[in-house]
Formats: sequence, structure tokens, C-alpha cells
Amino acid sequence: MNFTEIAENRQSCRSYDPCRLVEKEKLDCILEAARLSPSACNGQPYQITVCKGETAKKVAKATQGMGMNKFATDAPILIVISEMPYVATAALGAKVKKNDYRSIDIGILSAYITAEATAQGLGTCILGWLDDSEIREICGLDGAVRLVITLGYASEADKLRAKKRKDTTELVKIIEE
Repeated sequence: MNFTEIAENRQSCRSYDPCRLVEKEKLDCILEAARLSPSACNGQPYQITVCKGETAKKVAKATQGMGMNKFATDAPILIVISEMPYVATAALGAKVKKNDYRSIDIGILSAYITAEATAQGLGTCILGWLDDSEIREICGLDGAVRLVITLGYASEADKLRAKKRKDTTELVKIIEE
């Protein structure tokens, strides 16, 4: 798949096949794409925690407050992305420019993870609704949990849906001077 095909095929998977495990080779490709993800000053201010088995089930439960994300329990892998300290140069830049580079870096990381998962024929969903303290305890993390990504094979019921996006003319401004 080229990148446009990945973008056309990637969607938030909300129905996983709980009996179909993700092959180690595919997970390794996804983690390598994550490792190559760009970040401010190449600091990679995050920790990636891959949860499988009972730990994945516990993390899934910690994303299901108020009835949210019920599908997460069926995903065989949950990837927890937690925040880590900046490297010194990125910390200085963030302070001077009053910009939260960690959030930007975590967003880019998530895009790389979900794009490579799509290229590998897997489904993902990025979850922001979560219990930070519960997931920290489950995974033994110090840094704030920012996102959880469900990962697995989509069930037969999870068909590719039409994209609902703004028109390019609403999103793009071109200045030619």
C-alpha cells in the first residue's frame, strides 16, 4: 500500500476478532515504525507499553468509564502511550515558544503506529477516554498516560466506512506570493 491507500483504508476499528492474535512480525513492524517517528529534537518524550493477555483486558477496562470503548476488551493488544520528560533542547524550545511539543510528538507517534498497522492489515482505534491513574498502576508507569491504541484484526462486521471529512477547500489555504 502507498500512503494514500493507507489513509483511505485506515479507520477507527470498533469490532475486533478476539480469537485472532497479532503475529509477532507484524507487531515488530509497527514498533519499528513507532521508533522511526519524528519528534522535537529527536527526543521521543514518550514510553510505549505493549499490553497483551490479562494486562490488555485490565487496560481495556480502564478505558471503559461511563460505558465508553466497550469494544476494547476484544482487542488482543492495547498500546499505552505515556508521557516522558523532554530532552533538554526540546524542553527549552517548549518553554521559549510556549508550545507543548510532547503532545505533538505523541500525535505523530500515534499516526505512525496506526498507519503501519493498517499497512499490516490490522485495525486500530486511538482512545483518549481513559483512567490515567488506573492504567499507570496496571502498567507500572510514572508518566501521564495520554493515549491507548487498540490493535488487532477487525471482525467481519467491521467493514470499511465512507470517510466523512471536510472538503480540501475548507482545510487548505494556498498563498502564492
